[in-house]
Amino acid sequence: MLPCLNKELFGLECLGCGIQRATAFLFKGEFIAAFKIYPAIYTLILLICFLVFSLFFKIKYSEKIKAGLLILNILIILINYLVKNFL
Repeated sequence: MLPCLNKELFGLECLGCGIQRATAFLFKGEFIAAFKIYPAIYTLILLICFLVFSLFFKIKYSEKIKAGLLILNILIILINYLVKNFL
């Protein structure tokens, strides 16, 4: 795994810390461990799948769905960051 430069230099995890390990856990089939390491992993996968799917098919309200998923991901990532570093 690649080390987090932010964590090594400043001692604080970055917003993406854990996504590599969570992805590795997903490929191993350890779904709960992946969530514990990086809670936004499943919503990010959902967002990516929706973005790819919307490239090929016209979806009603797709812009609102994309915006909602994006906001949801940002909130989960920020809350996770705050909990890991300050609580």
